[in-house]
Amino acid sequence: MARNFKLRPLERGTEGIHEKSGTIDRREFMRMSFNTAAGLITTAALGSVGFASFLMGQSSGGSSDSSIKFYVPKGSDVWYSNMDKQPMTMQAFEDEAAISPTGMAGAAGLWAGLPIIATYVPHEENKNKPLEAGLPRFQLMDGYTAGGAYVGSGYEIEEKEEYASLNIHDNMIIVFARCPHLCCIPGWQLVSNDFTADNWLPGGTDSGGNKSFCICHSSRYDHTVIEKNTARNRSNGQEFDFIGVKKTGGPAPYGMPLIPFTVNGETIEALPDFLDWYTFCG
Repeated sequence: MARNFKLRPLERGTEGIHEKSGTIDRREFMRMSFNTAAGLITTAALGSVGFASFLMGQSSGGSSDSSIKFYVPKGSDVWYSNMDKQPMTMQAFEDEAAISPTGMAGAAGLWAGLPIIATYVPHEENKNKPLEAGLPRFQLMDGYTAGGAYVGSGYEIEEKEEYASLNIHDNMIIVFARCPHLCCIPGWQLVSNDFTADNWLPGGTDSGGNKSFCICHSSRYDHTVIEKNTARNRSNGQEFDFIGVKKTGGPAPYGMPLIPFTVNGETIEALPDFLDWYTFCG
């Protein structure tokens, strides 16, 4: 069941950060990564109706599979390595978060062939504590275009019925993991640098760790900051607003959109409520 919350917006900090060398290079990352072509061709090849069917999953035994599966890039060493292609469960994230310095846990996955990142944040545990480093929680903030124009607020997930399915619940969000820059697939702690270290600072700044990081051109995203922004369908140029996580640095023009989900028993299942949100790389 979804749990609502209200958070006071924070001001952006100005602290700088120095990036360390990664543990794998770009070529190796691309070799280990997902099949990036799948998302690029989905809309063009299937059309709007086919795209909806694709997102709903392929039917098996007369029912569709909306569960999200763990995806382990070949050769990587991640905490969910022994769960590759298995359905994501809340228990798996809770177990991993329990041994994390920040109580956060993230994992890459696939939903009907589309890449996602699931991020567990101990919001319920920390929301009433003093706002300070190392105590992560979700923050709802205002979103602005690359040109500085105000788009809207992350608070709209609580205030507008059309976004009701995005209400934060179960200490987790699901993000459609295609970088809006050139449509590479960002990773969660697949490379080692200051941005991906297991630490956290409030305010949605580029400082602090636990960012998803795109090794193609170093765009990074704070999954604890929920904002509203504007994207563009690359096939037809049509603009659309979306609710997503904040881009904190790099050449990407905006953040990545949220995918609504539900927890069925222990299994995490995605919901196809916002099909146009995934077309900025179509």
